[in-house]
Amino acid sequence: MMMCYPATASPIMASQKFGQVVLGPPGSGKTTYCSAVASLLTTLGRKVAIINLDPANDTLPYEAKIDVRELVSVGEVMETQGVGPNGALIYCMELLETNLSWLTDKIAKLKGHYFMFDFPGQAELYSHHTMIRKILAGLEKEDARLCSVYLVDSHYANDPGKYISAVMLTLNSMLMMELPTVNVLSKVDAVEKYGELDMGLEFYTDVLDMDYLLECLEESPLTARYTRLNRAIADVVADYSLVSFIPASVESHSSLLDVIKAVDKANGYVYGSGEERNIQRLLSCAVGAKWESDRIGEAREQWMREGKGLTEDEEEEYLRTGGIGDENEMMEEEDLLEVIAQQNQE
Repeated sequence: MMMCYPATASPIMASQKFGQVVLGPPGSGKTTYCSAVASLLTTLGRKVAIINLDPANDTLPYEAKIDVRELVSVGEVMETQGVGPNGALIYCMELLETNLSWLTDKIAKLKGHYFMFDFPGQAELYSHHTMIRKILAGLEKEDARLCSVYLVDSHYANDPGKYISAVMLTLNSMLMMELPTVNVLSKVDAVEKYGELDMGLEFYTDVLDMDYLLECLEESPLTARYTRLNRAIADVVADYSLVSFIPASVESHSSLLDVIKAVDKANGYVYGSGEERNIQRLLSCAVGAKWESDRIGEAREQWMREGKGLTEDEEEEYLRTGGIGDENEMMEEEDLLEVIAQQNQE
Protein backbone atom coordinates (compact mmCIF):
# COMPACT_ATOMS: atom_id res chain seq x y z
CA MET A 1 0.00 0.00 0.00
CA MET A 2 1.31 3.45 -0.93
CA MET A 3 1.86 5.78 2.01
CA CYS A 4 0.96 9.48 1.96
CA TYR A 5 3.45 11.72 3.73
CA PRO A 6 2.82 15.22 5.03
CA ALA A 7 3.93 18.02 2.73
CA THR A 8 6.87 19.00 4.91
CA ALA A 9 10.56 18.53 4.30
CA SER A 10 13.33 18.00 6.81
CA PRO A 11 15.80 20.86 7.44
CA ILE A 12 18.43 18.93 5.49
CA MET A 13 16.09 18.54 2.50
CA ALA A 14 15.02 22.17 2.74
CA SER A 15 18.64 23.27 2.25
CA GLN A 16 19.04 21.20 -0.89
CA LYS A 17 18.50 22.64 -4.34
CA PHE A 18 16.97 20.54 -7.10
CA GLY A 19 17.09 21.22 -10.79
CA GLN A 20 17.85 20.13 -14.32
CA VAL A 21 20.69 21.03 -16.65
CA VAL A 22 19.35 21.41 -20.19
CA LEU A 23 21.85 20.42 -22.88
CA GLY A 24 21.75 19.54 -26.56
CA PRO A 25 22.95 20.61 -30.00
CA PRO A 26 22.00 24.03 -31.40
CA GLY A 27 18.42 24.02 -32.65
CA SER A 28 17.29 21.10 -30.50
CA GLY A 29 14.82 23.31 -28.61
CA LYS A 30 16.57 23.84 -25.28
CA THR A 31 15.35 27.39 -24.65
CA THR A 32 11.79 26.56 -25.76
CA TYR A 33 11.85 23.46 -23.56
CA CYS A 34 12.97 25.52 -20.55
CA SER A 35 10.16 28.00 -21.09
CA ALA A 36 7.48 25.31 -21.55
CA VAL A 37 8.56 23.14 -18.60
CA ALA A 38 8.92 26.15 -16.30
CA SER A 39 5.39 27.25 -17.20
CA LEU A 40 4.05 23.74 -16.59
CA LEU A 41 5.85 23.37 -13.25
CA THR A 42 4.55 26.78 -12.16
CA THR A 43 1.04 25.54 -12.95
CA LEU A 44 1.72 22.56 -10.70
CA GLY A 45 2.73 24.88 -7.87
CA ARG A 46 6.53 24.88 -7.97
CA LYS A 47 8.64 28.02 -7.71
CA VAL A 48 10.83 27.80 -10.79
CA ALA A 49 13.96 29.81 -11.55
CA ILE A 50 15.37 29.62 -15.08
CA ILE A 51 19.07 30.42 -15.26
CA ASN A 52 20.43 31.42 -18.66
CA LEU A 53 24.03 30.28 -18.98
CA ASP A 54 24.25 30.82 -22.74
CA PRO A 55 26.22 34.07 -23.22
CA ALA A 56 25.25 34.13 -26.92
CA ASN A 57 21.47 33.90 -26.40
CA ASP A 58 20.20 37.41 -27.09
CA THR A 59 16.47 36.62 -27.26
CA LEU A 60 14.94 34.77 -24.32
CA PRO A 61 11.27 33.69 -24.35
CA TYR A 62 11.32 33.51 -20.56
CA GLU A 63 12.30 35.75 -17.66
CA ALA A 64 15.69 34.60 -16.44
CA LYS A 65 16.22 34.88 -12.70
CA ILE A 66 19.96 34.80 -13.38
CA ASP A 67 21.54 35.71 -16.73
CA VAL A 68 25.20 35.02 -17.46
CA ARG A 69 25.23 38.02 -19.81
CA GLU A 70 25.31 40.19 -16.70
CA LEU A 71 28.80 38.77 -16.18
CA VAL A 72 29.99 38.35 -19.76
CA SER A 73 28.57 38.08 -23.28
CA VAL A 74 29.86 36.64 -26.54
CA GLY A 75 29.51 39.96 -28.36
CA GLU A 76 31.56 41.74 -25.72
CA VAL A 77 34.35 39.16 -25.86
CA MET A 78 34.45 39.17 -29.67
CA GLU A 79 34.86 42.94 -29.62
CA THR A 80 37.50 43.16 -26.90
CA GLN A 81 39.50 39.97 -27.56
CA GLY A 82 39.35 39.87 -31.34
CA VAL A 83 38.15 36.25 -31.56
CA GLY A 84 35.36 34.52 -33.45
CA PRO A 85 32.03 33.36 -31.97
CA ASN A 86 33.23 29.86 -31.02
CA GLY A 87 36.38 31.14 -29.36
CA ALA A 88 34.36 33.84 -27.59
CA LEU A 89 31.94 31.23 -26.25
CA ILE A 90 34.77 29.12 -24.84
CA TYR A 91 36.28 32.26 -23.28
CA CYS A 92 32.92 33.11 -21.66
CA MET A 93 32.46 29.65 -20.15
CA GLU A 94 36.03 29.63 -18.82
CA LEU A 95 35.37 33.02 -17.26
CA LEU A 96 32.20 31.69 -15.64
CA GLU A 97 34.14 28.71 -14.28
CA THR A 98 36.74 31.06 -12.81
CA ASN A 99 34.03 33.26 -11.26
CA LEU A 100 31.67 30.48 -10.21
CA SER A 101 31.03 32.21 -6.87
CA TRP A 102 29.17 34.90 -8.86
CA LEU A 103 26.65 32.22 -9.87
CA THR A 104 26.46 30.32 -6.59
CA ASP A 105 25.91 33.53 -4.58
CA LYS A 106 22.95 34.45 -6.77
CA ILE A 107 21.52 30.93 -6.54
CA ALA A 108 21.80 31.02 -2.73
CA LYS A 109 19.42 33.99 -2.67
CA LEU A 110 16.70 32.02 -4.53
CA LYS A 111 15.57 29.84 -1.65
CA GLY A 112 12.85 27.29 -2.26
CA HIS A 113 13.19 27.41 -6.04
CA TYR A 114 13.48 24.60 -8.56
CA PHE A 115 16.29 25.46 -10.99
CA MET A 116 16.53 25.04 -14.75
CA PHE A 117 19.93 25.77 -16.30
CA ASP A 118 19.81 26.71 -19.97
CA PHE A 119 23.28 25.95 -21.39
CA PRO A 120 24.75 26.70 -24.84
CA GLY A 121 24.63 23.96 -27.45
CA GLN A 122 28.09 23.97 -29.07
CA ALA A 123 29.31 20.38 -28.94
CA GLU A 124 32.97 21.27 -28.38
CA LEU A 125 32.11 22.61 -24.92
CA TYR A 126 31.22 19.09 -23.85
CA SER A 127 33.43 16.90 -26.05
CA HIS A 128 36.77 18.76 -25.97
CA HIS A 129 36.69 20.92 -22.84
CA THR A 130 35.99 20.36 -19.17
CA MET A 131 34.73 23.78 -18.02
CA ILE A 132 31.04 22.77 -18.13
CA ARG A 133 31.72 19.66 -16.07
CA LYS A 134 33.69 21.71 -13.54
CA ILE A 135 30.86 24.26 -13.32
CA LEU A 136 28.37 21.48 -12.62
CA ALA A 137 30.72 19.90 -10.08
CA GLY A 138 30.94 23.28 -8.33
CA LEU A 139 27.15 23.51 -8.18
CA GLU A 140 26.94 20.02 -6.69
CA LYS A 141 29.40 21.08 -3.98
CA GLU A 142 26.82 23.73 -3.07
CA ASP A 143 24.32 20.93 -2.37
CA ALA A 144 22.58 21.11 -5.75
CA ARG A 145 20.89 17.88 -6.85
CA LEU A 146 21.04 18.05 -10.64
CA CYS A 147 19.96 15.92 -13.58
CA SER A 148 21.11 16.47 -17.14
CA VAL A 149 18.35 16.68 -19.76
CA TYR A 150 19.87 16.14 -23.20
CA LEU A 151 17.68 17.13 -26.14
CA VAL A 152 17.99 15.72 -29.67
CA ASP A 153 15.85 17.06 -32.50
CA SER A 154 13.53 14.29 -33.70
CA HIS A 155 14.09 15.14 -37.37
CA TYR A 156 17.49 13.41 -37.09
CA ALA A 157 15.55 10.15 -37.11
CA ASN A 158 14.81 10.73 -40.80
CA ASP A 159 18.53 10.50 -41.69
CA PRO A 160 20.52 7.42 -40.55
CA GLY A 161 23.83 9.29 -40.58
CA LYS A 162 22.54 12.22 -38.55
CA TYR A 163 20.79 9.89 -36.11
CA ILE A 164 23.91 7.81 -35.41
CA SER A 165 25.93 11.01 -34.96
CA ALA A 166 23.31 12.41 -32.56
CA VAL A 167 23.29 9.21 -30.51
CA MET A 168 27.10 9.30 -30.28
CA LEU A 169 27.02 12.93 -29.11
CA THR A 170 24.37 11.98 -26.55
CA LEU A 171 26.54 9.18 -25.19
CA ASN A 172 29.56 11.50 -25.10
CA SER A 173 27.61 14.07 -23.08
CA MET A 174 26.40 11.43 -20.62
CA LEU A 175 29.96 10.29 -19.96
CA MET A 176 31.53 13.76 -19.85
CA MET A 177 28.98 15.49 -17.60
CA GLU A 178 29.01 12.71 -14.97
CA LEU A 179 25.37 13.40 -14.03
CA PRO A 180 22.23 11.27 -14.08
CA THR A 181 20.77 11.92 -17.51
CA VAL A 182 17.35 11.90 -19.15
CA ASN A 183 17.56 11.99 -22.95
CA VAL A 184 14.69 13.55 -24.86
CA LEU A 185 13.71 13.21 -28.51
CA SER A 186 12.40 16.75 -28.84
CA LYS A 187 9.93 18.25 -31.34
CA VAL A 188 8.35 14.84 -31.80
CA ASP A 189 5.26 16.61 -33.16
CA ALA A 190 7.40 17.33 -36.27
CA VAL A 191 9.09 13.92 -36.43
CA GLU A 192 7.74 13.24 -39.93
CA LYS A 193 8.14 16.75 -41.27
CA TYR A 194 10.73 15.51 -43.77
CA GLY A 195 9.10 12.18 -44.54
CA GLU A 196 7.80 9.02 -42.92
CA LEU A 197 10.23 7.15 -40.68
CA ASP A 198 11.75 3.96 -42.08
CA MET A 199 11.22 2.18 -38.75
CA GLY A 200 8.75 2.51 -35.90
CA LEU A 201 9.28 5.31 -33.39
CA GLU A 202 10.39 2.88 -30.67
CA PHE A 203 13.36 1.93 -32.87
CA TYR A 204 14.68 5.47 -32.42
CA THR A 205 13.64 6.09 -28.82
CA ASP A 206 15.00 2.80 -27.46
CA VAL A 207 18.10 2.88 -29.72
CA LEU A 208 17.62 -0.68 -30.85
CA ASP A 209 19.97 -2.68 -33.07
CA MET A 210 21.46 -0.17 -35.51
CA ASP A 211 22.41 -2.73 -38.17
CA TYR A 212 19.54 -1.55 -40.34
CA LEU A 213 20.82 2.03 -40.23
CA LEU A 214 24.33 0.86 -41.10
CA GLU A 215 22.95 -0.96 -44.14
CA CYS A 216 21.26 2.26 -45.26
CA LEU A 217 24.55 4.12 -44.92
CA GLU A 218 26.39 1.47 -46.94
CA GLU A 219 23.90 1.93 -49.79
CA SER A 220 24.55 5.68 -49.99
CA PRO A 221 27.48 6.75 -52.22
CA LEU A 222 28.21 9.62 -49.82
CA THR A 223 28.63 7.47 -46.70
CA ALA A 224 29.64 4.06 -48.09
CA ARG A 225 33.33 4.97 -47.87
CA TYR A 226 32.97 5.40 -44.09
CA THR A 227 31.55 1.93 -43.47
CA ARG A 228 34.20 0.91 -40.93
CA LEU A 229 33.92 4.21 -39.04
CA ASN A 230 30.13 4.00 -38.91
CA ARG A 231 30.33 0.42 -37.68
CA ALA A 232 32.81 1.41 -34.97
CA ILE A 233 30.55 4.24 -33.77
CA ALA A 234 27.53 1.93 -33.66
CA ASP A 235 29.53 -0.67 -31.73
CA VAL A 236 30.58 1.92 -29.12
CA VAL A 237 26.95 2.95 -28.59
CA ALA A 238 25.84 -0.67 -28.35
CA ASP A 239 28.66 -1.65 -25.96
CA TYR A 240 27.77 1.10 -23.48
CA SER A 241 24.02 0.46 -23.87
CA LEU A 242 23.17 3.70 -22.04
CA VAL A 243 21.26 5.77 -24.57
CA SER A 244 17.48 5.86 -24.84
CA PHE A 245 15.06 8.72 -25.44
CA ILE A 246 11.73 9.95 -24.15
CA PRO A 247 9.65 11.43 -26.99
CA ALA A 248 8.38 14.89 -26.08
CA SER A 249 6.83 18.00 -27.55
CA VAL A 250 6.21 21.39 -25.97
CA GLU A 251 2.74 21.12 -27.52
CA SER A 252 1.90 18.15 -25.28
CA HIS A 253 1.75 18.58 -21.50
CA SER A 254 1.47 14.83 -20.99
CA SER A 255 4.76 14.19 -22.82
CA LEU A 256 6.46 16.93 -20.76
CA LEU A 257 5.08 15.35 -17.59
CA ASP A 258 6.74 12.08 -18.62
CA VAL A 259 10.06 13.93 -18.82
CA ILE A 260 9.47 15.74 -15.51
CA LYS A 261 8.75 12.49 -13.68
CA ALA A 262 11.90 10.88 -15.09
CA VAL A 263 13.97 13.91 -14.06
CA ASP A 264 12.45 13.99 -10.57
CA LYS A 265 13.46 10.38 -10.02
CA ALA A 266 16.94 10.93 -11.45
CA ASN A 267 17.88 13.96 -9.32
CA GLY A 268 16.12 12.72 -6.17
CA TYR A 269 13.37 15.35 -6.08
CA VAL A 270 10.75 12.62 -5.77
CA TYR A 271 12.32 11.52 -2.47
CA GLY A 272 13.24 14.87 -0.97
CA SER A 273 10.26 17.11 -1.64
CA GLY A 274 7.10 17.38 0.39
CA GLU A 275 5.28 18.49 -2.75
CA GLU A 276 6.17 15.37 -4.68
CA ARG A 277 5.17 13.09 -1.83
CA ASN A 278 1.87 14.89 -1.53
CA ILE A 279 0.89 14.21 -5.14
CA GLN A 280 2.86 11.01 -5.64
CA ARG A 281 -0.19 8.73 -5.71
CA LEU A 282 -2.05 10.91 -8.19
CA LEU A 283 0.93 11.20 -10.52
CA SER A 284 1.65 7.49 -10.37
CA CYS A 285 -1.92 6.59 -11.25
CA ALA A 286 -2.70 9.31 -13.75
CA VAL A 287 0.60 9.94 -15.49
CA GLY A 288 3.47 7.70 -14.51
CA ALA A 289 1.98 4.22 -14.76
CA LYS A 290 2.41 3.65 -18.50
CA TRP A 291 3.50 0.63 -20.45
CA GLU A 292 6.32 1.32 -22.89
CA SER A 293 3.93 0.76 -25.80
CA ASP A 294 1.54 3.34 -24.34
CA ARG A 295 4.31 5.90 -23.98
CA ILE A 296 5.35 5.52 -27.61
CA GLY A 297 1.78 4.98 -28.78
CA GLU A 298 0.72 8.44 -27.65
CA ALA A 299 3.31 10.12 -29.86
CA ARG A 300 2.54 7.72 -32.70
CA GLU A 301 -1.20 8.39 -32.61
CA GLN A 302 -0.91 12.16 -32.31
CA TRP A 303 1.86 13.03 -34.74
CA MET A 304 2.77 10.05 -36.93
CA ARG A 305 1.05 8.75 -40.03
CA GLU A 306 2.00 5.23 -38.96
CA GLY A 307 -0.54 5.32 -36.14
CA LYS A 308 -3.38 6.81 -38.18
CA GLY A 309 -3.68 4.62 -41.27
CA LEU A 310 -4.35 7.64 -43.49
CA THR A 311 -5.29 7.79 -47.15
CA GLU A 312 -3.27 10.08 -49.42
CA ASP A 313 -5.83 12.91 -49.09
CA GLU A 314 -6.01 12.46 -45.31
CA GLU A 315 -2.21 12.38 -45.13
CA GLU A 316 -2.01 15.71 -46.97
CA GLU A 317 -4.48 17.25 -44.51
CA TYR A 318 -2.58 15.70 -41.60
CA LEU A 319 0.68 17.32 -42.73
CA ARG A 320 -1.06 20.65 -43.34
CA THR A 321 -2.52 20.80 -39.83
CA GLY A 322 0.60 19.51 -38.10
CA GLY A 323 -0.98 16.32 -36.74
CA ILE A 324 -2.29 17.88 -33.52
CA GLY A 325 -4.57 15.75 -31.35
CA ASP A 326 -8.26 16.47 -31.05
CA GLU A 327 -9.88 18.89 -28.58
CA ASN A 328 -11.14 16.13 -26.26
CA GLU A 329 -7.58 14.88 -25.70
CA MET A 330 -6.41 18.42 -24.93
CA MET A 331 -9.30 18.98 -22.51
CA GLU A 332 -8.52 15.76 -20.62
CA GLU A 333 -4.91 16.89 -20.31
CA GLU A 334 -5.88 20.32 -18.94
CA ASP A 335 -8.30 18.71 -16.46
CA LEU A 336 -5.46 16.46 -15.21
CA LEU A 337 -3.15 19.42 -14.69
CA GLU A 338 -5.83 21.29 -12.76
CA VAL A 339 -6.40 18.32 -10.43
CA ILE A 340 -2.66 17.93 -9.82
CA ALA A 341 -2.30 21.64 -9.06
CA GLN A 342 -5.22 21.55 -6.59
CA GLN A 343 -3.76 18.47 -4.87
CA ASN A 344 -0.39 20.19 -4.60
CA GLN A 345 -1.92 23.29 -3.01
CA GLU A 346 -3.61 21.13 -0.39
